[in-house]
Amino acid sequence: MPGHESALDRKPEWQPRYPGSGRMKGKVAIITGADSGIGRATAVLFAREGAKVAIAYLEEDDDAAKTKELCEQEGSEAITFRCDLGRKEDAGKLVEKTLDAFGQIDSLIQIAGEQHPDYDITDITPEQLQRTFQSNIYSMFYVAQAARPHLKRGATIVNCTSITMYQGAPILLDYSATKGAITAFTRSLSGQLIDDGIRVNAVAPGPIWTPLNPCGGMPEEEMDDWGTDTPMGRAGEPNEVAPAFLFLACEDSSYMAGQVLHPNGGTVVGS
Repeated sequence: MPGHESALDRKPEWQPRYPGSGRMKGKVAIITGADSGIGRATAVLFAREGAKVAIAYLEEDDDAAKTKELCEQEGSEAITFRCDLGRKEDAGKLVEKTLDAFGQIDSLIQIAGEQHPDYDITDITPEQLQRTFQSNIYSMFYVAQAARPHLKRGATIVNCTSITMYQGAPILLDYSATKGAITAFTRSLSGQLIDDGIRVNAVAPGPIWTPLNPCGGMPEEEMDDWGTDTPMGRAGEPNEVAPAFLFLACEDSSYMAGQVLHPNGGTVVGS
């Protein structure tokens, strides 16, 4: 976990779908989980739109190096930082390295996370429960805390929650619980920072083809028809989610704060 994108037989679609228009020109974004999946697609899209990108990842060095290369091919600059953001000190080091490289932070895009399927609540160990919360929600607190002194008026934070926060997921109890926490964190932090001109929003993807699910995030027997229960009848691709993060990070969404976007294949959920 969370798995290497390079090892997947069918590669996720990360490629931006349209030319850039400079919407992140002069900006610096930290993107967690940017080595693969939604994070990679978002990093490359931000680079195309002019942002310099700090790519935070857990241990997939090959994937992170590829994302960096792809960002540079877009004519931007990128750095990689191998870290465990469930540890407060690593979050601080990520912010320090970004400032050393680029001198500013304009957007926090918090996508990194993990999930572990269990058919029975009694199968969830204390260690797994702690780890899932550390990776998925503690990390967002730690990175936001470290970055807060450096965020100026006009900065944005976009967190990755999930459709499981709204629908539940019987075999993903701990994961779904963290996603509920992320939505509450997003709305509460928005209220705290809005007077300082910092907007906080979130994206709640549905089933998206990334390394997370086929590399242990879902039982193998669930993967044959995974995503086909959406109204669109398929799982989504990372490059169908990345534009939601871009929209909430740039001035296109200047009148939005404390909100959640739902790229989920047409499933109607409460906002």
